Amino acid sequence: MADMQAGVGPFLGVFLSQHGWRTGAIGTVMTLGGVAGVLITAPAGAIVDHTRRKRTYVILSGLFTVLASALIWVSQSFWVIAGSQVATAVAGAAIGPAVVGITLGIVRQQGFNQQNGRNQAFNHAGNMVGAGLSGLLGWKFGLVAVFWLAAVFAGLSVISVLRIPRRLIDDKAARGLDEVAERGAAKGLGVLFESKPLLVLAVCLALFHLGNGGLLPLYGLAVVQAHQGDPAGTVALTIVVAQAVMVLASLVAMGMAQARGYWLVILITFIALPIRGLVAASIITGWGVYPVQVLDGIGAGLQSVAVPGLVARVLAGTGRVNVGQGAVLTVQGVGASLSPALGGWIAEGFGYPLAFLIMGGLSLGSLALWLGFAPMLRPACAQPASPDSASPDSAGALTADCA
Repeated sequence: MADMQAGVGPFLGVFLSQHGWRTGAIGTVMTLGGVAGVLITAPAGAIVDHTRRKRTYVILSGLFTVLASALIWVSQSFWVIAGSQVATAVAGAAIGPAVVGITLGIVRQQGFNQQNGRNQAFNHAGNMVGAGLSGLLGWKFGLVAVFWLAAVFAGLSVISVLRIPRRLIDDKAARGLDEVAERGAAKGLGVLFESKPLLVLAVCLALFHLGNGGLLPLYGLAVVQAHQGDPAGTVALTIVVAQAVMVLASLVAMGMAQARGYWLVILITFIALPIRGLVAASIITGWGVYPVQVLDGIGAGLQSVAVPGLVARVLAGTGRVNVGQGAVLTVQGVGASLSPALGGWIAEGFGYPLAFLIMGGLSLGSLALWLGFAPMLRPACAQPASPDSASPDSAGALTADCA
């Protein structure tokens, strides 16, 4: 699914730049798409909690993502491009919570950490291969080939999802009710606001993604405009390097979370972004892609495992796991959706180096909060229970501690 979801998104900035767009306008249309995704993600998570057709939900969302991406070839006017980004964001908003729900429904809470780690490793590997193929085909045949590649992967994704037997997905476990099966009732949505660790996590992620969300496309644009690389090839390289590191980071995060819990894993991600911003501001060259994107891979790869795992653990037994996933994605999406516009306008007014420094520095706020609330966060992020030791009592106690 990775290339199907990405589509032409990572290449959009370069595509629009070739059609005469300025960085501020490019950032604005990306932000419009991000805002639309933010508004729909939490409701999408609620639907995932209730629906028994999670496979169909994933398939339809993926197909509409590809169809929405096709709009950019119809016209390069501002509102057509903006509509494409909005439609893509809306269609893709449910895929993350739905995959989490399917995973929980198959392996339950006890097996989620390891299975989610494997899921993310394969997801990043798919992004890496997809980006490499996109760069190669874009170089040989133009950026339109990137879209057709996403369409091919969409077809393969449909086949893959249908290969998951429906009977193996426990819908009660998929929403986090497996630990309280006897009571069987989901808690109200207010449970999302009662968990202080969940609230602190959401704010930290919002700040982190406000700096991180727009840094990759902006850095690729800076390198291309400095005539340091081929447009399609440079953008593809930025993705391939980051995703290769994310594969390893996902596996490391899975092991660290099992051995030491999620707190340290997430702390490392908040440290990586300021360093990345400093490096990006200092090295705007073709080879600078490597250190910049290695740091991105560390941060995003660790978070891809730790954040869903922590949310699932905090909300175990509430029946609101997928709503919680959607709510956290919504809050961090607020930051990510504003990031391209913030970076684009700063770069246009004051240059790329200052934009990278400011974007990287935003994670210092996340770092301060994560360290400041450590006494409260550490118990919530503690080592997940092993399959042998997990029990309804231990899960219920954890949920109570996090409230």
